[in-house]
Amino acid sequence: QVQLVESGGGLVQPGESLRLSCTASGFILDYYAVAWFRQAPGKEREAISCISNSDGNTYYADSMKGRFTISGDNAKNTVYLQMNSLKPEDTGVYYCATELARICRLSSAAYDYWGQGTQVTVSS
Repeated sequence: QVQLVESGGGLVQPGESLRLSCTASGFILDYYAVAWFRQAPGKEREAISCISNSDGNTYYADSMKGRFTISGDNAKNTVYLQMNSLKPEDTGVYYCATELARICRLSSAAYDYWGQGTQVTVSS
C-alpha cells in the first residue's frame, strides 16, 4: 500500500526557515519521482518542486525558484523540502505526491498518491 507522510510544518516568523519531510512506504523511492505542492486558504493547489529519485534531477515551478530546495534520501525513503526566507504568503498546507513514475511533472492532476499534508504558517 502506497503511503506518503509529511512532517515538519509549524508556525514560524517571516524570514525563518523550515525543512519538510515526506516519508514514503509501500514502494521504493529510488525508482520514482516525488513532488511537493502547497495550497493556501481559498486558493488552488500549486506546484513547488519535483525530484526524480532515479537520476537525482530536480525541477521547480518558476515562482518557487530560489528559496526552496528539494532533495531525497533514498536510504531513508524520504524526500525533503528546505524552505528559506519564509514569507506570510508561503502560509498553507504542504503536500507531497507521487504517480509512481520516473518522470517529474508539475501538475497536480498527474498525481495519484498524496500525503495528508502538513500546515505551514508564517506570521509575526
